[in-house]
Amino acid sequence: MRRSNPSTDDDERGSAALEFILVGLLMLVPLVYLVVALGMIQGQSLGAEAAARHVARAVSTATGAADARQRADAVIDAVSEEYGLAGVDLALACAPEGASCPRAGATLHVTVRTTVPLPLVPPVLGLDRIAAVPVEASAAHKVSRFWSGG
Repeated sequence: MRRSNPSTDDDERGSAALEFILVGLLMLVPLVYLVVALGMIQGQSLGAEAAARHVARAVSTATGAADARQRADAVIDAVSEEYGLAGVDLALACAPEGASCPRAGATLHVTVRTTVPLPLVPPVLGLDRIAAVPVEASAAHKVSRFWSGG
């Protein structure tokens, strides 16, 4: 029967648990950060897509330019509050190209752009602007034939 030496066993005792905790933390922290960052980007992407779709629908069914502007502002405000969008950039274009946009019978293309700041990035030396992911969504909708343009 083989007997172990107690002095060598004491040197190794407890090191496996310590190694497991250390390696576990080194792997778990970046994984949790990645999940949080991707969740934020996905949420902002859904918000930008909803904003583009709803603005296209609201503007294309409006009766005139003033009504369209009011509807677009209301939609952007509501979606920004719901999804936490900040710094939303909205662009409208019509196809086929013409003098005024939107106009009756044209296809309205709406593009919404925003940026998602990554979590835990300090606003020192502009790092928060550098560590931001741009998000863009677009939608198209046919403008109502009842559009007055006025």
